[in-house]
Amino acid sequence: MWAPAIVTPTPYYLSMPSAKRPAKVQRWIDLITALLRHAAPISFDTLAHEVPAYSNENQGHAARMRMFERDKDELRLLGVPIESVEGDDGQPSSAYVLKTRSFYLPYVSPSPDGLVHTQPNRPQGPGYQGLPVLAFAPDQLAMVARAAARVQQMRHASLAADAATAMRKLSFDVSFAEHDAREVQLSAFRATDAQVLDALDHGVRRRKHVTFDYRSIERDVLAERQVSPYGLLFISGIWYLLAHDEAADALRHFRVSRISNVRVNSARAQSPDFSLPAGFDLWAHAESRRAWELGDGDATTVTVHFEATSAYAVAGAELGEPADDDCRTFVVRRPEAFVRWLLSFGGAARPLAPASIVSAWTALARQTAAQYQEAS
Repeated sequence: MWAPAIVTPTPYYLSMPSAKRPAKVQRWIDLITALLRHAAPISFDTLAHEVPAYSNENQGHAARMRMFERDKDELRLLGVPIESVEGDDGQPSSAYVLKTRSFYLPYVSPSPDGLVHTQPNRPQGPGYQGLPVLAFAPDQLAMVARAAARVQQMRHASLAADAATAMRKLSFDVSFAEHDAREVQLSAFRATDAQVLDALDHGVRRRKHVTFDYRSIERDVLAERQVSPYGLLFISGIWYLLAHDEAADALRHFRVSRISNVRVNSARAQSPDFSLPAGFDLWAHAESRRAWELGDGDATTVTVHFEATSAYAVAGAELGEPADDDCRTFVVRRPEAFVRWLLSFGGAARPLAPASIVSAWTALARQTAAQYQEAS
């Protein structure tokens, strides 16, 4: 999920004179500089000689090591690929390295011969001076511009901001003028969504308990929820938080657009609050979810009768659990999505219970039929 190099705007405090920078930011800069100075993995003791904050004699070795671990983890979250080198036994050792090829982005230029290629014979130098040049053909530049525009259409604030930043930085080296590389506009996005996603992502990564306010679409009630966040899912163009709801003692899918006022447990920030269930696989879970199963509402068991008139109907029936007389049962949390799905079978799938689902399916079928009659 995470790219080794992240293009982000330069924080304002990195342009400050060193005397005015926050202590943490200065430590980060010193740590990155020390790691880039060494091509081979180095130990914490070596780092302590080159990063002033880690050699403070007023603090014990354990306290300085904890400070380093926090800095290392936070830099990794920002996209700085600090690696812990494995020892002979396959376990992470106390040696660390920051490879320049993973940290620096290559130079970008238009391709003089119309081909996309690197220039491996470029004279090598220390650090960024030894980077290759990545040459883009005109059609590749057009593809990048179209990709940025597609991100804008997704209407997701955080991704749009990343795309806009990447396009601005690429524009220093290549021209997108003839490729309609429009600036990604953020005015139509909800900035709160990006803030909520960032906070939830922090809780997921750290495995910390999260508390937030959630408005349920079924009851239209705003209530506080405390959860153990398992992961974030992007399904059918919508972000969901998969989490264990402490009050309900059950796994729930929370739509991120209905979440507000997120608070991540700050106690013992370096220690997880919970463990994921044994064998839990977020990707497998996401691939197995259907639109009608997503949500935090009460689950309803729906009985559906399928007529094996087509392969499509047979495949749809397999998604439910067996019942009597060619019927299947489904666990439904979003009735409107389930009813629309049933209607796609053209009468080969008919709900039998409960009455609320039967009524909704009948009403939607009549409404759809009326629209087709008007069109004809």
